[in-house]
Amino acid sequence: MTLGLGTGSTTRYAIEMIGQRLREGTLRHIAGVPTSSGSARVAQEVGIPLTTLQQHPSLDLTIDGADEVGPNLVLIKGQGGALLREKIVARASRREIIIVDESKLVQVLGTHAPLAVEVIPFGWDTYSQRLRGLGCDPLLRMREAQPYVTDEGNYILDCHFERIDDPVALEAELNLIPGVVENGLFIGLASLVLVASTAGVAELLP
Repeated sequence: MTLGLGTGSTTRYAIEMIGQRLREGTLRHIAGVPTSSGSARVAQEVGIPLTTLQQHPSLDLTIDGADEVGPNLVLIKGQGGALLREKIVARASRREIIIVDESKLVQVLGTHAPLAVEVIPFGWDTYSQRLRGLGCDPLLRMREAQPYVTDEGNYILDCHFERIDDPVALEAELNLIPGVVENGLFIGLASLVLVASTAGVAELLP
């Protein structure tokens, strides 16, 4: 199988487990496409062979996490800073499994996590006014007093909404803004969500 390897603290556990099973011999013939330099580093550390979308443009499965899971398995992703590659890999996958704990389940998107919007650095501040017009408070993501830079060399604006009632319309609006590269709304991409709680693991289907 060719696997998309998501980004984030929860997905790291999955990557480590895949590596363990490869070493034990209970899994064989696995190659992974990482969605970030961080995931690539973890995969290499645990012995997962890596490949690329150029070599494997169609993936069997992607395993990833989410910041929020709403009705119909509409997701907010992007707190790990890899939303662009994560969405590219998700669209190249036959199936995408999302793994979360129960705290990530919401009735309305935007109520717990900000929506990450990836933008090119040139003129990034000019996007803020347009984003505010969509009903959010956009904040430039920082790291050690400097703008956070994605693997693709872009900035991220964390857009704080009170609620996102129409994620489909919002995604379309965001994609019309010049300079916006991608946003953290993942619509129609999750095949299955596995939700961990003290009661066990529940399965959510679209």
